[in-house]
Amino acid sequence: MFTLAHLSDPHLAPLPAPSWSQLASKRVFGYLNWQRKRRRIHQRGTLDRVITDLLAQAPDHVALTGDLVNIALPDEFVAATAWLADLGPPESISIVPGNHDAYVPAALEHATSSWGDYMRADHSAHPEWPFVRRRAGVALIGLSTAIPSPPFMATGQLGRPQLSRLAELLTALRDEDLFRIVLIHHPPESEPRRRRERLLDAGPFRDVLAKVGAELVLHGHEHVHSVMWLDGSDRRIPAVGVPSASAAVGGHWQPASYNLFRVTGASQAWRCEMVTRGFAPGCAEIAEIDRRVLVRAV
Repeated sequence: MFTLAHLSDPHLAPLPAPSWSQLASKRVFGYLNWQRKRRRIHQRGTLDRVITDLLAQAPDHVALTGDLVNIALPDEFVAATAWLADLGPPESISIVPGNHDAYVPAALEHATSSWGDYMRADHSAHPEWPFVRRRAGVALIGLSTAIPSPPFMATGQLGRPQLSRLAELLTALRDEDLFRIVLIHHPPESEPRRRRERLLDAGPFRDVLAKVGAELVLHGHEHVHSVMWLDGSDRRIPAVGVPSASAAVGGHWQPASYNLFRVTGASQAWRCEMVTRGFAPGCAEIAEIDRRVLVRAV
């Protein structure tokens, strides 16, 4: 059995004090939003409790689907790098970036230089997307949707080269009889009301999955529990999202949680159980919230 823990959108707090020059960009809107609302949502104490519980489950690997930082200040990347070092070694953690990690131009370059060891393929010297990591019958395929976007927008994009390479990799990994888990920040489909936050090429991404398949898609971005079912080449594919790993209990947001995916079996006989752990609404203690089988033998 292989156990993968998935968390997303930690939005590490506290936010360092920015200089005036650092706010001369889209950052000023993010800073004001942080002061007005988000600093009450994303709590470091909540995140610390989630991580303590996650590590106690002793997963084989951890997937983190983006938005480690908030407005991409240089000091945020320093703090996130230290936090990752405490979480675990790069060979045990896979990261894909989110839109906040590319909040302003050049921020993504800063992210990859800071966290590159968590974002690269096995035996590769440099981060690249898609990347593939093989672990005990499982293939983790990391994608980047992180692009700078205008103020009040949080869109993402894969681009044709990444989509083309994804199709090739998924085909090859299927031939290796590996359980293919795609890691992406933006969800593969968004509601119309989330148009300003959508994945711009979500349709082409779903087309790739429909053509060559995958066993599981994990994403973040929307800060809610979600399971959507996508067309695959031979079976429907579950796409699973989670709330922010630092979301405080109370208010209108879904409180922090994470998922454990337990994969057993082999090609055409895979089984994947999802266990959700975290804070239930109004509950001050972390507990198991849900348990279900997402993939079973056909």
